[in-house]
Amino acid sequence: MRVSARADYAIRATAELAAAEGSLTTEALAEAQAMPRKFLEGILTILRREGVVVSQRGLGGGYRLARPAEEISLAEIVRAVDGPLVFVRGERPSELSYDGAADDLLKVWVALRASVRGVLESVTVADLARGALPATITDLISDESAWENP
Repeated sequence: MRVSARADYAIRATAELAAAEGSLTTEALAEAQAMPRKFLEGILTILRREGVVVSQRGLGGGYRLARPAEEISLAEIVRAVDGPLVFVRGERPSELSYDGAADDLLKVWVALRASVRGVLESVTVADLARGALPATITDLISDESAWENP
C-alpha cells in the first residue's frame, strides 16, 4: 500500500494548523514541514473545498482548521485529497468480484480496507498535534517487527 505525497503533506499541514495558536499562511506551513509551497497551495485548496480547513485573506489571514482538531480524523483528510482509502485497479473493493481460485481475494481486499480504515479513523489531527497517539496505534507499533521491511 502506498500513501501519496498529497495525503502525507495534507496530514502534516493539518497537524501544524492544530498546533498553531491562530491562522498560518501557506508559506509558514510549507516552511514548518519542509514542503513545496506551490504543491501545498493545491492541497489546501482541496482541504478548503472539502470543509477541513478555512481560509481568511488580509492581515493576519491564512488557514485554520474548520472544526476542532479532535473531530478531524486522518481518514477524512486522506479521503479529501485522494478519495477512497483503498482502491484495487482503480475500483473500490466492494465493486469487484473474482472467480475460481481467486474467489477469496476479494475478502482480503475488504479486510485490508477495514484495517486501514480502523487505523486512520482512530487517529485525529489533535492526537498528532499533542503527540499522543491512541493505545490501539501504540500497541501496533510496539512490536519491533512493525518497523522492519521484510
